[in-house]
Amino acid sequence: MTEKINSRQYQILKLLLENKAGLSIDELARCLDISRAAVQQHFVVLERDGLIKKKQLNKTGGRPVSLYELTDNGINYFPKQYAWLTDIILSNLLADSDRENLIATMRKLGSTTAESLQKRLAGKVMEERINELSIIMNELGYQVKTQVDTETDKPMLQAFNCVYHDLTRKRAEICDFDVAFMSALLDKPVKQASCMAKGDCSCRFIVDG
Repeated sequence: MTEKINSRQYQILKLLLENKAGLSIDELARCLDISRAAVQQHFVVLERDGLIKKKQLNKTGGRPVSLYELTDNGINYFPKQYAWLTDIILSNLLADSDRENLIATMRKLGSTTAESLQKRLAGKVMEERINELSIIMNELGYQVKTQVDTETDKPMLQAFNCVYHDLTRKRAEICDFDVAFMSALLDKPVKQASCMAKGDCSCRFIVDG
């Protein structure tokens, strides 16, 4: 897991972001007005966390020089306004279609997304499929626990983090994506019994059938 980096390490990432061709240790030292040794010390942390990588050897006057660049994780360290963009897209969908069509679109997206992950559940019995689904959802940031619903005595996935909480408060139809996604992966109907966007403590998804 990437730990919080300090201000100097952030400056290094920012310089590499602005210089896609890559920078050497000497170039970074000059830009930051610090020693090569100091840059190398920061590199230990940034390479360990997978934020930067050695790009190539650049020959300068016959002397090879190592260049460094951001990894995908390094690029993703900088803020991304996915929620803002998604909200714009959904607003346009709502403007061009009624609520029922938006729900149908969310369900189609959920089912389509599940197709790329089906191989992870192939050949597993239902209990194993539910456990694998919880792993997938945790990888996506949902903070899920599996248990048995006390009211229905059916398997339940309980999510404590909504990955698009602000959006669901404005567009409840987004929850249909989750339901369709889980239903498609389990090949079983899934029903949402509670929702954080509606004030509940968690989102509870009960595996029906």
